[in-house]
Amino acid sequence: MSKFEEKLAAMGVTLPDAPAPAANYVPYVQVRDMLYVSGQISKDESGLLIGKLGDNMDTAAGAAAAKVCAINLLAQVKAACDGDLDRLVRVVKLGGFVNSTPDYTEQPTVINGASDFIGEALGEAGKHARAAVSAASLPLGVAVEIEGIFQIK
Repeated sequence: MSKFEEKLAAMGVTLPDAPAPAANYVPYVQVRDMLYVSGQISKDESGLLIGKLGDNMDTAAGAAAAKVCAINLLAQVKAACDGDLDRLVRVVKLGGFVNSTPDYTEQPTVINGASDFIGEALGEAGKHARAAVSAASLPLGVAVEIEGIFQIK
């Protein structure tokens, strides 16, 4: 088990199998030591985490949905690294999209659910640049979608 997976286990997290793409795209693309991971929606073992922030979902639930996206991102990184998460050098950037009403302004707090999780799980390697933006809607009505750029070896 990798050092990152040991930390995840200590946090009570087991990475799922990497989610399959839902349309005509690939889950990730590697260019040299950079790994570009397609947007991961808020979907866990119980199903889709659906909601609109500022309407029928509160910020804490949105942050929990963002954490699920981060777990799915790490599952994709592990798959791209042939099962060896220790090939991850660092998280370079996360791009977060929040399904929210026009007057909702807490998108950064929602995406903190992913950033805080990544930071705790990966330590120094988890420090990243980030965007947190509003979206009028997201695929299948999910609350959050996050894409990522990672450096691997």
